[in-house]
Amino acid sequence: MKRKATAVWQGSGKEGKGHLTTETGVLNKTQYSFSSRFEEGTGTNPEELIAAAHAGCFSMKLSFNLSGANFPPKELETQCIITFEEGTVKQSKLILKAKVDGIAEDKFAELVKDAEKNCPISRLLNTEIVVEYTLN
Repeated sequence: MKRKATAVWQGSGKEGKGHLTTETGVLNKTQYSFSSRFEEGTGTNPEELIAAAHAGCFSMKLSFNLSGANFPPKELETQCIITFEEGTVKQSKLILKAKVDGIAEDKFAELVKDAEKNCPISRLLNTEIVVEYTLN
């Protein structure tokens, strides 16, 4: 499987602007700029997209883990906070609210740890990954 996206940038780093398009069309010439990345400007930015990818990937991996252990989740809500400092992604913090019936806390913690380490985006990132969760 291969997935693709295209970035087009015009101009200098600070004054320029760009847009992102994904092959599915979910992003279609979606604006990004210095302002949307380092200030509060309109548009998206790479770190926001990493946060979305990591939250989605982790949630899906955990769902597979839970279902494989016969505890299919009712709902997994994961927020991801990317810390970007000095030109480097320093941390990806996943904050999970899980609704899973009948699972013991220690079993849940084991499956969360596996998802943290083994979702494809976690394996891609070269940064500290932290997970906090509440169960039910």
